[in-house]
Amino acid sequence: MSLYDRLADLSVSIDSVTFERRERETSKFTRATTVVSLSGDGETGRGEDVTYDADLHPIPDSFDLAGEYTLDEFSSAVGDRDLFPDADPEREAFRHYRRWGFESAALDLALRQADTHLGAALDRRYDPVEFVVSPPLGDPPSVEALDRFRERTPDLEFKLDADEAWSADFVADLAGRGVRVVDFKAHYEDSDVAGSDDADLYRRVAEGLPDAILEDPAWTDETSARLRTVHDRVSWDYPITDLESVLDLPFEPLWLNVKPSRFGSVASLLEVVEHCEARDIRMYGGGQFELDVGRRQIQLFASLFYPDSPNDVAPSGYNDPDPADDLPASPLAISDVRGFR
Repeated sequence: MSLYDRLADLSVSIDSVTFERRERETSKFTRATTVVSLSGDGETGRGEDVTYDADLHPIPDSFDLAGEYTLDEFSSAVGDRDLFPDADPEREAFRHYRRWGFESAALDLALRQADTHLGAALDRRYDPVEFVVSPPLGDPPSVEALDRFRERTPDLEFKLDADEAWSADFVADLAGRGVRVVDFKAHYEDSDVAGSDDADLYRRVAEGLPDAILEDPAWTDETSARLRTVHDRVSWDYPITDLESVLDLPFEPLWLNVKPSRFGSVASLLEVVEHCEARDIRMYGGGQFELDVGRRQIQLFASLFYPDSPNDVAPSGYNDPDPADDLPASPLAISDVRGFR
């Protein structure tokens, strides 16, 4: 029985749906998300739509989803609906993010109505979750933020976004400071986020940080030549939305960043997880700057499937401009789970 087959026939009874906007200012933009709440039979399931466009939050209050479903039937119903009835999203990825908000809420509700939780339903245990932190390095880049964190938590590790301003000397400064993942962000469509396709930068990072995972490089004749000998460290994130996208990669990787919201549906997410487990592809989790329940859900999912990886799922307090001194340390214990949170 597949992982999804263990969940597909769960009953889910829905009486009402409500939406709540969450918002936080960042150094570059207003981060807004919507908490999706599905209620029925005295229980409430919650998910989070992480669409990156503040004007698309909250979700229009025009969805009548009341009814009796199996989880699979609910997934089909949501998949057939236009979840952006008032405005087309700027990017197709947003359709997956919104669908995941509904599907994760339905999964949470179905499990709660069955008086169980995701680990029990999948016959998996919750292990403590290793996590990394992704602090901004400033302009010009500096290791100061890393050192501040490591003064308080010496073993803390990091995922960093590469920048063309990373000189050979700066990369050398990063060495020995716990950098587990370097994200080149070469596939993003948003110019405010999109990273570099500089083959020389790739070479500097690959050589200067020989233990770091190299995420989302552009794959051209020039860059692939620079990374030819380090295929075992190359990983992908943004292009991964379903199994077909994994099979379409330039080569079969040994690492993948598995972000649940990128897949849209529970079925698609679990299909990729099973493929990775069967092919010995190591997974790690990543965040989407969740502001509510979505953050706890990606931590919970990581604890079931890839707890020992460099998961970019640190508690939200690590993203504060002045993080508190008493933040939880890695690994993060997962306990008192009910439903999917």
